[in-house]
Amino acid sequence: MESKEAEAILQGQATIWQFMFSFADSMALKSAVELRIADIIHSHDGPITLAQIASRIDGTSSPDITCLARIMRLLVRRKLFSVHHPSDGGEPLYGLTHSSRWLLHDSELSLAPLILMQDHPWLMAPWHYFSQCVREGGIAFKMSHGREVFEFASGNPKFNRLFNDAMACTSKVVTRAILSGHKEGFNSIGSLIDVGGGTGGLISEIVKAYPHIKGINFDLPHVVETAPTYAGVCHIGGDMFESIPKADAVLMKWILHDWSDEDCIKILRNCRNAIPPETGKVILVECIVQPDGNGLFDDLSLIFDLLMLAHSSGGKERTKLEWKTILKEGGFPRYKIINIPAFLSIMEAYPN
Repeated sequence: MESKEAEAILQGQATIWQFMFSFADSMALKSAVELRIADIIHSHDGPITLAQIASRIDGTSSPDITCLARIMRLLVRRKLFSVHHPSDGGEPLYGLTHSSRWLLHDSELSLAPLILMQDHPWLMAPWHYFSQCVREGGIAFKMSHGREVFEFASGNPKFNRLFNDAMACTSKVVTRAILSGHKEGFNSIGSLIDVGGGTGGLISEIVKAYPHIKGINFDLPHVVETAPTYAGVCHIGGDMFESIPKADAVLMKWILHDWSDEDCIKILRNCRNAIPPETGKVILVECIVQPDGNGLFDDLSLIFDLLMLAHSSGGKERTKLEWKTILKEGGFPRYKIINIPAFLSIMEAYPN
């Protein structure tokens, strides 16, 4: 009995050490993206040595291979890269895994820009204010930078570019998942409005796949002013808190998680007014938190909720019950959840 207790205490200590230094994984990952290690290996069409990787790193004529080896050792341990030790005693050969393929900068589907944003000191700083948020309330990002995130972005071109690149890469990943996982959901729609659609990337891809749909991209006027022209899509500037243009259906991708319950209900009521009462629907693409779930992305949903605490001004990720409550209050008593191959899910909500 004493032996089991001692073992459990030791395991508890090891767990705390692991949590204490879990940031090391993020920093090693970030360095791999900055050094474009995955791209270098990919360009060789097969596993290569550390010396070959080092020789292709931009911005240096004398890279520290020992430093690189230590970073790669951890990333191999985390299965982000593979390593093969030749039987003839030659140098180890490093290759890509399914994970490191998501680090390729020039890939159509890449998470590299998001890693560079989330692990940047600007975005890491608010996480240090969680305990202060508990004691005093307030917004973590504003505590760390003196301004809320969108105000900070408007006055900092470098951050704004970092943010926009990250959102663009995320949108591509999610768009692919929506189109592959919700094929039947767009067939009966004649017109679709993407509320908070930015510069129109998502709605343009939907219209491209379903050319019978009249696409409307709706966002703040200064956002749609910079939107490119897409076939079958018109851009409308406005404020979703005031009113939403009419359409057969409303689409909102990762919009409501930025807002409080009260704000979400107001937005949803405006959506209800924008669609036909009998045949209309709202298509939400959002994270659904399952605190006790063991699915592929259930841990990530809890982390994203803390991400909202760090970076948003009152936003949060929600459980199924929380979504049901705000949908009902917003005028949508009936809904269904559709799983797609992504960390987000689709919720189709109906006014009747």
